[in-house]
Amino acid sequence: MIDIKFLRENPELVKENIRKKFQDHKLPLVDEVIDLDSKKRAATLKGDELRSKRNSLSSEIGNLMKNGQKEEAEKIKAEVQAINNELAENEKLEASYAEEITTRMMKIPNIIHESVPIGKDDSENVEIEKFGEPVVPSYEIPYHSDIMESLCGLDLDSARRVAGNGFYYLMGNVARLHSAILSYARDFMINKGFTYCIPPYMIRSDVVSGVMSFDEMDAMMYKIEGEDLYLIGTSEHSMIGKFKGQILKKNEMPYTMTSYSPCFRKEKGAHGIEERGVYRIHQFEKQEMVVVCEPEDSWNWYDKLWSYTVELFRSMEIPVRTLECCSGDLADLKAKSCDVEAWSPRQQKYFEVGSCTNMCDAQARRLGIRIKGEKGNYYAHTLNNTVVAPPRMLIAFLENHYQEDGSITIPEVLRPYMGGLDKLEKIK
Repeated sequence: MIDIKFLRENPELVKENIRKKFQDHKLPLVDEVIDLDSKKRAATLKGDELRSKRNSLSSEIGNLMKNGQKEEAEKIKAEVQAINNELAENEKLEASYAEEITTRMMKIPNIIHESVPIGKDDSENVEIEKFGEPVVPSYEIPYHSDIMESLCGLDLDSARRVAGNGFYYLMGNVARLHSAILSYARDFMINKGFTYCIPPYMIRSDVVSGVMSFDEMDAMMYKIEGEDLYLIGTSEHSMIGKFKGQILKKNEMPYTMTSYSPCFRKEKGAHGIEERGVYRIHQFEKQEMVVVCEPEDSWNWYDKLWSYTVELFRSMEIPVRTLECCSGDLADLKAKSCDVEAWSPRQQKYFEVGSCTNMCDAQARRLGIRIKGEKGNYYAHTLNNTVVAPPRMLIAFLENHYQEDGSITIPEVLRPYMGGLDKLEKIK
C-alpha cells in the first residue's frame, strides 16, 4: 500500500504507474481516494472544532454552577449534549471515509522501481545474466516423473486416490534427496549469517491481506472452514506477519531470516504436459529468505538475495539465469522482482525455480511495521527470496545430473546429506 500523502501530492504519477502495469480499470480509484480523503479531512477538522467548542462550554458550565446560575448551566449542558450527538455522527462518518479509503488504497499497486521493464505479462520479461554453461547431452533425458519412477521414488497414482490431482508420494532415495537439498539450503543460508526459523503454517486474514493483494489471495490461499485461518502459500507470509504492529529498534536492524515450511497453493489454471508430475502442485516444501531492513539498505539486500540463490544452484552444478520481471508480471505489492531460472536439458530451455522481490514499504504499511528513529518512527522495507523449492527443484537437479545409464550423480556438496552416496542407481 502506498503512502496516501504521496498519492494526494502525485495523483498523475500514481495513475501512470497503474498504466505501466496495464491495470487501467484501477485508474478511477485514484480520484475516488482523493475525493474521500478530502471529505475525511473535512470531517476530521469539523470533529476537532466540535471537541474544542465542547471543552469550552464544559468549562463554562463549571463557572456557572459555582455562581449559582443553574438555569444557564442547564441550557449549556443541553448544548453540550447536542454537540456530543453531532460528534458521534461525525466520528461514524470519519470511520466510514477511512474504511472506504483503505479499501481502495489496498487495490492500488505499489510504485514500481524505475529500472523495471514495461511489459504486459511474463512473456515480456527480460534476461539479465546466465551463470554456468547449459549442456544438452547426446542421449535422451526422460521426463522428470519417469526418472523418479525409475528410481522407485514417485507414486502419483496412490496420491490421486488419497488426495486427488496435484499431490504426490516421494519415496526412497528421491525423498532422501528432497530432504538433503532442503538441509543443505538451510545450512547454506545459516552460513550466510541468516537466522533459521520454522514459522506457523497457518495465518489469520489480517496477516494475509497485509502480505499480498486480494487477487493473489483468491488465486493462491486455502481457507480453513469455520475459522479465521489460511494455510500459507510460502513461509514469507508467516515471517513478515511476525513483525505485524511492531516498532523495531534501529540498532537491531536488519532482521535476516531463512525459514522452512510446507506450502499450500490452489494453483488455478495449471494445465499442459509440463504441468504433469511434480512441476505444479498443491503442496510442496521450501526454504525461504526474508529480510526486514532500513529503507536505504533494501536495494543492496535485493542484489545479495538473488545472488545467494544463484550461488546455491551453481554449487550443485546446475546452470541458471536471472530474469527481470516486467511491470505487468509484478504482483501489486512488488516494487521490483527477478526470477531465477534453472536450465532444463530435456526441454532445452530455462524454467523458474525461485523469485526475489523487494516490496519496499508496501507490506510494512499494511501491517504497521515501523522502525523507531531519532526524529520519529518510519516504515521498514521487506524483501523475500526463494532459496530452494523442491520438489520442483528436483526436476532441474535430476535432468542436469542424469547419466546415459539412468543413474543420477550426486554433487560433492550434497554427499554429506546423502550418507556419502555419490550416485543414485536406476532400480530395475
